[in-house]
Amino acid sequence: MVKNDGSLLQKNQSKLSVTWVGHATTLVQIDGVNILTDPIWSERCSPLSFAGPKRYTPPGISITNLPKIDIIILSHNHYDHTDIPTLKTLEETFHPLVLTGLGNRKLLLGAGLKHVKEMDWWEEVTFRSLKLTFTPTQHFSGRSLFDRDETLWGSFMVVGAKEKVYFAGDTGYYTHFKEIANHFGPIDIAILPIGATEPRWLMEPVHIDPNQAVLSFLDLKAKYLVPMHYMTFVLSDEPLDSPVPRTKEAMKQSGISESAFVPLKIGESRFF
Repeated sequence: MVKNDGSLLQKNQSKLSVTWVGHATTLVQIDGVNILTDPIWSERCSPLSFAGPKRYTPPGISITNLPKIDIIILSHNHYDHTDIPTLKTLEETFHPLVLTGLGNRKLLLGAGLKHVKEMDWWEEVTFRSLKLTFTPTQHFSGRSLFDRDETLWGSFMVVGAKEKVYFAGDTGYYTHFKEIANHFGPIDIAILPIGATEPRWLMEPVHIDPNQAVLSFLDLKAKYLVPMHYMTFVLSDEPLDSPVPRTKEAMKQSGISESAFVPLKIGESRFF
């Protein structure tokens, strides 16, 4: 873990950067716009404050040290990706635009968020110089036993003036990665999940493993792979620290340059 006081991020107005806060939460800076992905600063990813999966590692940067957040993108409504206490704090602090899949607006408005835009797959939103598109994934949604798949899940492509960043959210391996590459062309940074993968009989339909993350990276024709969705919450059977070595090996076996893999420490920022 790296201590990040946010000073470099607050000063950055032009460089492309990615900071890993933990789990699927990253701060993406592109064209001077600050975007948070699936933000969770809570101690637990659960409907209960006293039970459910607890953080193994603290967030890499405090909310008070963040630069002004312009946009929050939410891939789906599972508790480890749509964390209402965190979203309330971010709303009070920054009043950001929140982009999410169809069916999620009611939940977010009920929590006090003011600027919420629901999106269907392939729908596009323009924000300053950016175009943000909600893209398909193979996953599911639900916050209780009774609302499975009632809201839409997905991923996001962020296209700036010169650079493209893809945030995968949660997903199994499917043809959508190639479809996205065919639609947008080569990508600069692919932020892909590599954890919560075992046992495979249970996780394979909804979570890519390190080998499939590398296949996805190749399908996307991306320049850099920034991994996430590991080392934060214990959600599966594999050792928390195993996904990065497994991904490195898979990239080596595929003949991909080691420099293409950017496994950030929690709290670490990388400027591209």
